[in-house]
Amino acid sequence: MTTTQHKIGSGFDATSTADDVLQGIDLSGKLAIVTGGYSGIGLETTRALTRAGARVIVPARRPADAREALDGVPSVEVDELDLGDVESVRGFAERFLASSRTVDFVIDSAGLMACPETRVGPGWEAQFAINHLGHFALVNRLWPALEPGGARVVSVSSGGHHMSGLRWDDIHWEQGYDKWQAYGQAKTANALFAVHLDRLAKDSGVRAFALHPGVIITPLLRHVAEEEKVEFGWFDEDGNLRNHEFFKNPQQGAATQVWAATSPQLADLGGLYLEDCDVAEPAPADGEMRGVKDWAIDPEQAARLWELSAELTGVNAFAAYGVSGACERLGRSALLTPRIG
Repeated sequence: MTTTQHKIGSGFDATSTADDVLQGIDLSGKLAIVTGGYSGIGLETTRALTRAGARVIVPARRPADAREALDGVPSVEVDELDLGDVESVRGFAERFLASSRTVDFVIDSAGLMACPETRVGPGWEAQFAINHLGHFALVNRLWPALEPGGARVVSVSSGGHHMSGLRWDDIHWEQGYDKWQAYGQAKTANALFAVHLDRLAKDSGVRAFALHPGVIITPLLRHVAEEEKVEFGWFDEDGNLRNHEFFKNPQQGAATQVWAATSPQLADLGGLYLEDCDVAEPAPADGEMRGVKDWAIDPEQAARLWELSAELTGVNAFAAYGVSGACERLGRSALLTPRIG
């Protein structure tokens, strides 16, 4: 497969922080929506964007917890959003659209990792539903507010996408559940979402990217047992962190998504998978979990996933032009009503 997945020589690397990539960038007057923006790398993303002058809206399933975590951070609004509930997604989007504001950056940072088998909505597997479907519905519903000629949508994927492509014959893991492969499928879906969104939106000047933020010790690991952390070589038997160079701190973990949203180096680019504040290379043949797998940037699978996601959530901002066709900016009336199971 021919690919544009090659480094551009950004000058940044795995040690760069969110503040590093924002040096010299003034975000005054810009508005960002950051899901998960009150915990882990999402919190550091919110802090960095506000320091650069942006206003940030943080949608949260637990707004009280978000307000507590963001206490003292200026230029932040908190609203309610449960990504596992399409009605909640619609409610948040409608409240935002009613404000008549435009949004410059949507950073889809919230997610689940390796959780026990959980069902949400009409029986959807939770990692696929929350990590992918909820964000799919959110971005499609926010489409009328995305700033034409400059908005970016950033989908936080993971190197975990190496663990699984899309299981087209059993998307919701109804025939046996594997928490790590389910996580891998969800992260592949995050990457494919960016591929097809960029294809549909770029004629309006809206671009999309996906990324691996790195491996960071955050609350995302809440479902990973201590013995698994030892087995993976992350910690020793006494709970001490091993191989410090393998891990990023939260400020470094936030850097690639902030770079994806704001960097002028990415002007005229889109639909790419990023890591370590640069465009990622194709995954090596030796099986090492770096770079991007073909299945996560395949345009045909991306289009197929878009069609499936639109069917499941009942929302598609580009429906009037066909899933794969050229698009125009659509008004709110073009959005479909979500189907609730």
